[in-house]
Amino acid sequence: MKVLVSGGTGLVGRYIVEELLAEGYAVSVGGRHQPEPGLFSKPVDFVPLRLDPNENQAHAFDDAYFFIHAGFSHVPGRYRGGEGDDPATFQRLNLDGSVKLFETAQRSGIRRCLFLSSRAVYGDRAAGEVLREDTEASPNTLYGRVKLDAEHALSALNAPGFTVASLRLTGVYGDLRPNKWTDLFANYLAGKPVPSRAGTEVHGRDVGQAIRMMLEAETSRIADGVFNVSDLLTETHEILSILQKVTGSPHALPARAPLNVVSRMDTTRIEALGWRGGGRALLEATLEGLARGLHTPSAREAQHLSRPG
Repeated sequence: MKVLVSGGTGLVGRYIVEELLAEGYAVSVGGRHQPEPGLFSKPVDFVPLRLDPNENQAHAFDDAYFFIHAGFSHVPGRYRGGEGDDPATFQRLNLDGSVKLFETAQRSGIRRCLFLSSRAVYGDRAAGEVLREDTEASPNTLYGRVKLDAEHALSALNAPGFTVASLRLTGVYGDLRPNKWTDLFANYLAGKPVPSRAGTEVHGRDVGQAIRMMLEAETSRIADGVFNVSDLLTETHEILSILQKVTGSPHALPARAPLNVVSRMDTTRIEALGWRGGGRALLEATLEGLARGLHTPSAREAQHLSRPG
């Protein structure tokens, strides 16, 4: 069965596509630009697809059975705050454009539609609070509000023959390049100061597995549901300590960030489908692999890179 993945060339979408390809699915990648040759491990189809509520894009859903909506328009490198100085366009594309795709998917005969939402729908919470899917959502960013409104719009379309669900993802890391820690690694290796920050993370490949399991689950187990997807709690010091160990970097590590101020996400609901995150073993293996692929600057290079300007 063919799966259409919007945003399939993005930092998260690529992991979803690779998981589906590995499991024998035919995949169509929807987006503004055709994937570069060799981006994926196996051939994929490409269909032009935009987050534009004024366009009729029913053609993109031809022959597809499932639709994974991972596409999102934002300022490069930013999700929260990704509206930049144009919040109206940000909302029109990411909310109105997403709703139009959901409606088009339903009319086109798509059988199951999954939406990549975010933990940002919960907003800032009390230290140590456990976030469950029935926790009252209280987004305090436009990004979080748009994700929550899109969840609600998709839920309203749930019907026999058109099963919908949303996955609330935490921060996604991984081993594909570029990745979310590219700049962090570069700044640390150049001797530049890096902030101490703690947060919850999940590997992109674990996200891909969660998506696949939801495509294969019985309808009654996912219909009109919301699922937290999160794996572990980490912070900048731990991440960079692994990079330091592999590269032998002489630069001091940032101070440890307190972990008890971060709200953990309860993942009982997705685990009931058989999902398990890779935990610290996967985090360490991923970081070690990324570190081995980096060039460690010499002392002279590091001195030059650390100069202002």
